[in-house]
Amino acid sequence: MLRRSVYPFTAIVGQDRMKRALILNAVNPSIGGVLIRGERGTAKSTAARALAALLPEIQVVADCRFGCDPTRPEQLCDECRERIAAGATLPIAPRQIRLVDLPVSATEDRVVGTLDIEKAIKKGERQFDPGVLAAANRGILYIDEVNLLDDHVVDLLLDSAAMGVNVVEREGISFQHPARFILVGTMNPEEGDLRPQLLDRFAL
Repeated sequence: MLRRSVYPFTAIVGQDRMKRALILNAVNPSIGGVLIRGERGTAKSTAARALAALLPEIQVVADCRFGCDPTRPEQLCDECRERIAAGATLPIAPRQIRLVDLPVSATEDRVVGTLDIEKAIKKGERQFDPGVLAAANRGILYIDEVNLLDDHVVDLLLDSAAMGVNVVEREGISFQHPARFILVGTMNPEEGDLRPQLLDRFAL
């Protein structure tokens, strides 16, 4: 499969503060994300994509929908925990760190995922359809024009980033999975400001 060509991180000239902030979050994602402000053509999205290509591969549970870390049993998703409880051995495989784009039009269900309530009630099975947070686990969640995103969706993202887990609850039924990611948001000040309450929740 052909891989998309990515502009090298080391080839970005200048923008030292932006690059340093991205590297710091890559080293320690618990810092709390980075917000990059600038006009069009200032390498905001280029830097985020280049960072993903720069990072080393990670070990994941090979057939896990959430890319769980096999070395951190306390951070496994509900599905992996159930398999271990049943005596199964989790297969391990290497994977490149992913950069997941979140569209500005994303809804809450698209972000956190959905539970099939009807199936749960009728058959007693928890059917969970993963959202963007599942795809971004242990990777980079990139939000272009974060200032245009619905405030409620931004709150959900920042809460998940802070807790490291995504919990979906509907009609008394719940499902949770790890949601540990590097949060990178970009915005063009000419297109509107970000609410001060949300701005304060980006660490850098």
